[in-house]
Amino acid sequence: MKDYHINIFYSEEDEGYIADIPDLAACSAFGQTPEEALQEVQKAKELWIESARAERKPIPPPKYRPVIYQAISA
Repeated sequence: MKDYHINIFYSEEDEGYIADIPDLAACSAFGQTPEEALQEVQKAKELWIESARAERKPIPPPKYRPVIYQAISA
C-alpha cells in the first residue's frame, strides 16, 4: 500500500522539528526531535482523515513525491 509522503525539517523560528504531509492540506505537527515530529504528524494524519470522513469531504490519494523520487521511478 502506498502511504503519504512526510517532510520533516528543522525550524530555527520554532526551535524544533516540523513534519508535514503535502497531500493533506494543513496537516502538520511539531516535535523537539525528528522522531517526535513524525509521531505527532502520524496522529494528525489519522485525525485529518477521520474528520474528512465525518464531514463527507474527499480524501486525496497519496500522490506527492519529491522530484528525486519522480526521476528514479520514471
